[in-house]
Amino acid sequence: MTMDDTAATPPKATVAALLILADGRFPAGGHAHSGGVEAAVTAGRVRDAATLEAFCRGRLHTAGLTAAALAAAAAAGMDPLALDEAADARTPAPALRTTARRLGRQLMRAARATWPSPELDALAAARPRGAHQPVVQGLAARAAGLDPTAAAYAAAYESAGGPASAAVRLLGLDPFDATTVLARLAPEIDRIAARAAEAAHRALDEGPGALPAAAAPLLDIAAEHHATWPVRLFAS
Repeated sequence: MTMDDTAATPPKATVAALLILADGRFPAGGHAHSGGVEAAVTAGRVRDAATLEAFCRGRLHTAGLTAAALAAAAAAGMDPLALDEAADARTPAPALRTTARRLGRQLMRAARATWPSPELDALAAARPRGAHQPVVQGLAARAAGLDPTAAAYAAAYESAGGPASAAVRLLGLDPFDATTVLARLAPEIDRIAARAAEAAHRALDEGPGALPAAAAPLLDIAAEHHATWPVRLFAS
C-alpha cells in the first residue's frame, strides 16, 4: 500500500473514538450539568458514596436506558428527526427538555468539528436550537464510525459518570470514592448498553415506539424545582 493509498482510506472506528466521545473533557458542555444530583444533594437524598451509588443506579436504569437506546438507534441509522420527537415524548419535564436540547446543541458543535458529517450538518440545520443530546450523541458516534452498542455505552456511562463527577464538587467527596461508585456500576452499565442496543435493533423494524421509555418522576420534579433556584452551582 502506498502513502497515497493510505491517505485515501477512511479510518476505521477504534476504541479510542469511543473514549474520546465518552470523555468528560470532550467539549460538549456536560461539565456544567449535574444530571440532577445537585437537587438530590440539597434535598438530602445524596449525602455520601453509598447514597450517590443508589442515585446513579436509579438514573442509569431510567433516564440512562432511555438515552442509551436513543443514541444506539441514531447510530444505527434511524431518522434523527423521528428520534428527536421520540426523545421529546420521553422527557415530560420542560426543564429537562430544555437541558437536553442545550446539551445537544453544544455536543453538535463539538461533534461537527471533530467528525464532520453530512448527517450531523442536516440535523443541525433542521434543529438550529438543538436536538436532544442522545440523538446527537448517536449521530456523532455514527460519524466516528462507531456501532450502536458503542453509542449506547457512551450514553449509559454519561448517565452515571456525570452525576458522580458533580458529586465530588457538591459534597467534597473523595474522587476515589466517586470512581469506586462507577466501578461498582460497571456490570450494570454493560447490561444497560446491551439492552439499549437490542431495543435499537428492534426499532429499525418496528419504529421508535420499540425504544424504552423508562420514567424517573423524582428526577423530573427535582429538575423543575432546580430550574427556579436563583443561585446554583450547575445549570441542571
